[in-house]
This record gives sequence, C-alpha cells and structure tokens, in this order.
Amino acid sequence: MRSRVAGVLLIIVMGPFPCLAAEEIVVRDLPRFHQDRFAIGAFWLTFQDDKLLDQRFREIAEANFTLVFGPVGASSLESAEKHVELCQKHQLKAIVYCRGVPSESLPVGDACWGYRLWDEPNAKMFAGLGKQVAELRQLRPGRLGYINLYPNYANATQLGADSYDAYVRRFLETVDVDVLCMDHYPIFKPSGDSRERYCKNLATMRKYALEKRIPFWNYFNVMPFGPHTDPTESQIRWQIFTSLAYGAKGVIYFNYGTPKTFEFPKGGGIVRRDGTRTRHWYQAKRINAVIKNLGPTLMQLENIGVYRVKPDGDPGVVLKGTPIVTMTRAEVDPPHDYLVGVFRLVDGRRAVLVTNYRFAYTAWPTVEFDVPIDQVHEISQQTGETVPVYDDSPDMDGLQISLDAGGGRLFVLPALSKNGD
Repeated sequence: MRSRVAGVLLIIVMGPFPCLAAEEIVVRDLPRFHQDRFAIGAFWLTFQDDKLLDQRFREIAEANFTLVFGPVGASSLESAEKHVELCQKHQLKAIVYCRGVPSESLPVGDACWGYRLWDEPNAKMFAGLGKQVAELRQLRPGRLGYINLYPNYANATQLGADSYDAYVRRFLETVDVDVLCMDHYPIFKPSGDSRERYCKNLATMRKYALEKRIPFWNYFNVMPFGPHTDPTESQIRWQIFTSLAYGAKGVIYFNYGTPKTFEFPKGGGIVRRDGTRTRHWYQAKRINAVIKNLGPTLMQLENIGVYRVKPDGDPGVVLKGTPIVTMTRAEVDPPHDYLVGVFRLVDGRRAVLVTNYRFAYTAWPTVEFDVPIDQVHEISQQTGETVPVYDDSPDMDGLQISLDAGGGRLFVLPALSKNGD
C-alpha cells in the first residue's frame, strides 16, 4: 500500500509529463527483490513429501547451503508452502515452484525469495515472461520472478537468436528481471577441456549484470551425466571460484538430489536416490563453509576487471593497472596459471580474488601488490573476518601465498588516493 501511495504522489508532483503512463510509475515504485546474502543453491531435491523432509532440510543447512529451489516433492501449492516453512525453520531461503498456481495465490513468508518461472526459455518466450514478471512484481512485491537462461553452447534454434550475446541482451531488454542466471557445465576431460567456454559464458553474465546493475548467478556441475565426468572436489571448487572471480553473487549445485531418469544412469548427486550422502555432500559442506564466510564481503563487491594469467603470459604485463604489480614463482613450481578478479568495495577500498586456474596442482605464487604488505589484508576463509595477510613462506623473499587446487583467496587493499597513490 505504501508503494502505491508513493506512486500516486509521484504522478501529482510530476504533472503533465507525457513520457510515462501512470501504471508504469506505480509498477516502477513497487519494492523489487533485494538479495541480502550470497546464494549457495541446492537444486532438484528429488525428495518426496514424506516424514523425512525435515531431516532433509536440516542436512541441506548443515552442508552450508543458503538457498533451496523447488519443487519439493510435488509442484502443488501445499508442497510449496511446506518448502517455505522448512526453509524458515532451518534458516534457509526458498525459490518455490508451483505449476499452474495463480500469482495471487503463491506462498509468501520471510523465507520466500521468489518463484521459479521458467528454465532455459527460447527468445520467442521473452515477451510472455516479461508480462509474467511484471504481474508478479505487482502481486508479490519484493519477490523474485526467477528465470534461468541457456548456456552459450546452446544452438541457435534453442536460443531463438543468432548469437548468445544477442540472446542475453534481448532477454534483458524484454524481461525486467532482478537476477540474471544461466546454467553451464564445463567438461574437464584432457581431450575435451571446455573451461574456457565456461569463462566466456561468465564474462557475458558479468557484462550484462553490470550494465543492468543486478546480481548474476550460475549453475555448475557436481555429478556425472552425458559427456560429463564426475567432478573431483578441486573441480567443484574451480567452478565456484571461477564464478566468484567474474563477480557472481550466487552459485547453484547441479544437482543436490539424484534424479531417476535416463540422463543419470550412474547417479552421483550430492545425495543418492535413497537420501544417503555421497562424498559430494562432504565436499560441498567444506567448500560452502568457505563461501559462506566470504559471502558478506562478496556481496559488497563490484567487479571492475577479470584477468587470465596463462602459463606463457607475463603477469606484470597481464595485470598492469591492477592492484597486483607482478607475480613470480620458484623454479620447481609449475608455470603461472591464474584467474584474477579485481573489485571495488562499497566503501571505496579495492579487492583482489586470486584463483588457481589449475585443478590438479596447488600454486605458490609470490605476489607483489601496489601497497606495502602491512596494508594488505585478507578475508579469512575460516571466520569471514578481515585479517592481516599471512605470508605462507616467510623464509623466502616477498609475500608468498598458497592456493589450493582450483581455489582462491580474497585480498583487500586501501583505496587509491585522488592522485593515484
């Protein structure tokens, strides 16, 4: 009610300006979805609505997830309401799925972030989805109308567009979403490494999310299916930290449950079809604990650049103009192979996420920042606190940091003065 009154007042104050209709002003003044925490999503639970659901949600929370996607059991309104109730109980957020339920009847509640509208739409569907998102914003203000896009390896027929960039651009021109999201599952085979395409997809998400000033999320792979091998823990970590380097504000595991379909003959989700835990549950718990601790700082970051230091590249040249002056290594270590995300915090300080692009080896670069070491801090992966940077090899010259396979570390530096010092 408050937002509608504000919209009417705005019409009166603006007077006879013809550029906006009254209905447009009211819609624009409605509260929009605001993401208040980093999203670590559990998707496709495959659980039936039974007496064990409370235990299932407790285990999801125990594995340090923050967001649960529906459907939970059936796609009915009753199941969706149970979904929100369980998320509320276990301090999780919910994006519910109710097939065929009118917008005005969709569940609400503090734990409800929003509603799944469509997965991988063709561009021909954008106009209809745009109307659906606008309707939801009026009937459920502050909630998210959630849509997930195709990855960049979808063909032109699937996309309904001549290029992937055109597909994403047209989507945002037509559908006024509050979160941009896609799914992309890279292949880690020695004979078919598709990680570069994954990075290009993230670069497209980054570009348009920054233009529209909304967060972006992405699904990544955690189970074997089709041509995809079963990811190791370091490959899971690589997918997540690579997303973070591009500025993602949410990562979604595909898949928490193990669907019983022809696509997944091996199984291998985070939990088995009978609900018991696979090794991926324990891996996710460890990795998610780190992301959860980094989360409050990640939510304050605006990405201003992503840089790939390849094995044959010169770090000093690649990273010129960033807070990192150069990176060196001991002769016994493999050649450089890093992905570096550069950010600005809301208070003006700078941040750098240094990630190990390799998922089979650790890395021990010696890093020279553009400020003295005593001005470099790190976000602790154990506590989330800002702490002085730790030199992992104090007997060597310079600041050496260790990076787990596929992992990364987030550093915070003071803002530059007006003269660039």
